[in-house]
Amino acid sequence: MTQPFEIDMHSEFLRADLLLAMGQPTEAARILERVVAADPANEAALELLARAYFGSAQLTKSENALTRLVALAPANGWARRALARTLERQSRGAEAQPHHRMADALGAA
Repeated sequence: MTQPFEIDMHSEFLRADLLLAMGQPTEAARILERVVAADPANEAALELLARAYFGSAQLTKSENALTRLVALAPANGWARRALARTLERQSRGAEAQPHHRMADALGAA
């Protein structure tokens, strides 16, 4: 009897990371959506998904992923800064300011 094919989420994460590094954020996001669906509290996968969305100018999706990441890890300065930049790219500078201030307080670049 044959076993059904099972996707290894860690391998998929690594494949998406490679795709993002190769300048293919849309393809990376497609893979990462499945990884995050399988493990919604995976902060590394959410961060990579947000980067992929940002890199492919899917700013609303990037904002949603970063908002989830900030909720999971409020002291993540990178996530705060990335959320602020995502909001700024959507011409929402006033909403970005509190996240910039928090990122500054957390020492994020």
